[in-house]
Amino acid sequence: MEAVQDRKENKMGTMPVNRLLIGMSLPMMLSMLVQALYNIVDSIFVSRIDENALTAVSMAFPIQSLMIALGAGTGVGVNALLSRSLGEKDYEKADKTAVNGVFLYVLSYLVFLIVGLLVTTPFYLSQTTDAQIIDYGKQYLTIICCCSFGMYTQFIFERLLQSTGKTIYTMVTQGTGAIINIILDPIFIFGYFGVPRMGVAGAAAATVVGQIIAGIMGIIINEKKNTDIKLRLKGFVPDGKIIAQIYMVGIPSIIMQAIGSVMTYGINRILIAFSSTAVAVFGVYFKLQSFIFMPIFGLNNGMVPIIAYNFGAGKRDRLIRTLKYSIMYAVGLMAVGFLIFQVFPTPLFALFDASEAMLAIGVPALRTISFSFLFAGFCIICGSLFQALGNGVYSLIVSVARQLLVLLPAAYLLSLAGEVKYVWWAFPIAEVASLTVTIFFLIRINKKVICHIGEEGSSDLT
Repeated sequence: MEAVQDRKENKMGTMPVNRLLIGMSLPMMLSMLVQALYNIVDSIFVSRIDENALTAVSMAFPIQSLMIALGAGTGVGVNALLSRSLGEKDYEKADKTAVNGVFLYVLSYLVFLIVGLLVTTPFYLSQTTDAQIIDYGKQYLTIICCCSFGMYTQFIFERLLQSTGKTIYTMVTQGTGAIINIILDPIFIFGYFGVPRMGVAGAAAATVVGQIIAGIMGIIINEKKNTDIKLRLKGFVPDGKIIAQIYMVGIPSIIMQAIGSVMTYGINRILIAFSSTAVAVFGVYFKLQSFIFMPIFGLNNGMVPIIAYNFGAGKRDRLIRTLKYSIMYAVGLMAVGFLIFQVFPTPLFALFDASEAMLAIGVPALRTISFSFLFAGFCIICGSLFQALGNGVYSLIVSVARQLLVLLPAAYLLSLAGEVKYVWWAFPIAEVASLTVTIFFLIRINKKVICHIGEEGSSDLT
């Protein structure tokens, strides 16, 4: 094993907690905001084609969500194991975690290459019989899936930067990719500057080009700036033990996010019984809510390495303070989001060239669903705490309870009342259930793990 003195103590174990959390999270929050912005801009431009184009892109979300679930869930496992290894001064294990993470992301791309080639048509046929929506959807989703190597390259190399506390660089890569996407969207969709008009396919092309460039930047920055890990690909052989440890935390996160894909698919099926406009409203909601939730996920990305590092280093006080500050910031951000959705629903829908029919469905939808924001910030932070401490199954149980056991059944039962406005109440109902289960697991993990941090062998308590 590499000598401990060869590498300095990481700032995650020494810097004042609040300054550390803000310093690591703020770049991620800003980059996530840019990500959310380009997701919204994507749909704004697509809505200018026609409402069916917006509906087709909205219907693609479950598959895109699965892609992100696999990438983000694997990233959670890589982050937690790599940061904990650095905290324990086990640099050889940190390096092995990094290279095995790269391997897992290559496999992830191959999975969705197959999906792009074989699954897109039956996926859309399972949701609608509208020929135009199906055609739009096939164009969009085939490109997104088959060219997802850019997204997965971006995922792993940004996770390596996050795991070692270098979140400022992920802001650069994500921001650059998003800005390129925003610039290319109108050019590719509407055919400016001599580029052929590509329509919905242009939106997908702009997205993957931005991801590919961001991924290339991630590789270069890791090679030049990330001295905490050494990525040795020559002679690489997959390490089953390392991969198992990554997925011990990562699989619950993958399943948890994949459940979100199932939920979205199920809600789309419920809403299409009312109208395709209701599906488009749900798609717009998801784009808009990302602008509220993305900063929370950026906060998570800054928090998780700090929690995992100090868990590995046996520094309970720093871990608890990180958790408290994170909850405070998350709840505050979600309260702001709640107020925005309550006060400005009509201007928000106006961004998407909304018809009167869409406004009639969408305005009450935003106001109703946003009540769930009041509880969501606390639940998200606690879920990430469970993952960082190696108890990802707790997060999985909360997600299953919220989305499959409560939200979908509630949405279906409310839909039987015959008016779409009742369906939206399923979201705050499910979030209250999530809060109850989250508090139970927080008390449990405090007694079983957090109270024992600093004691000999405490990192094995999970």
